[in-house]
Amino acid sequence: MKHQTIGQRLGFYFLGLFIMTIGISLSVKSNLGVSPISSIPYTMTVVWGIEMGKATIILHVFLVLLQIIILRRRFQWRQLFQVAVGVVFGYFTTFCNWLVTFLPNATNFGVQLLLSVLSIVCIAIGIFFYMPTNLIPLAGEGIMGVIADATQIAFPKVKMATDSTMVILSLITCLLLVHGLGSVGLGTILAAVLVGMTLNLIMHYFGQWRYGVDATK
Repeated sequence: MKHQTIGQRLGFYFLGLFIMTIGISLSVKSNLGVSPISSIPYTMTVVWGIEMGKATIILHVFLVLLQIIILRRRFQWRQLFQVAVGVVFGYFTTFCNWLVTFLPNATNFGVQLLLSVLSIVCIAIGIFFYMPTNLIPLAGEGIMGVIADATQIAFPKVKMATDSTMVILSLITCLLLVHGLGSVGLGTILAAVLVGMTLNLIMHYFGQWRYGVDATK
């Protein structure tokens, strides 16, 4: 990545997080299912009525505690900043959920699909800005990294397994307690497949500007 000041990195970091939460809120608005990493917080909202931003914070705290349990003495205490980032991410989620209330409700499948696609694009753009800063990861990525290191399994495979586990747990919880799909739907599948593909496309065209490398190679 090209050289950037700490101020620039922080700016890109929080910009990325904010754009990601816009994408999450659009997926909620679409009513077609949220992205895998958001499925647990949204399920907590659907089943127990916990506001989604607060549910996001609870999930981040739980995932950090899980990292401590797995790593024990090897846990680096600076990673506790993941909790602080989770709080910011949660408040961003609350704010963006409020923002999308000004959008008209999705009254047909075409509008729902459009919102879902916009959600995927926003999440990919958010990752594009957030990831290369190499600052504190979100707790979801933190736990995936810990599992990958502990099991010596490649990170992409761990991410796929973790995302799948979150979706399955969300689906089972919603089916048992609210007798519906809840957070899981077509939008969840589309996000699981298309966020990575969209990110690769953005990297192809804008990676040299963002990362300071030839992204076309």
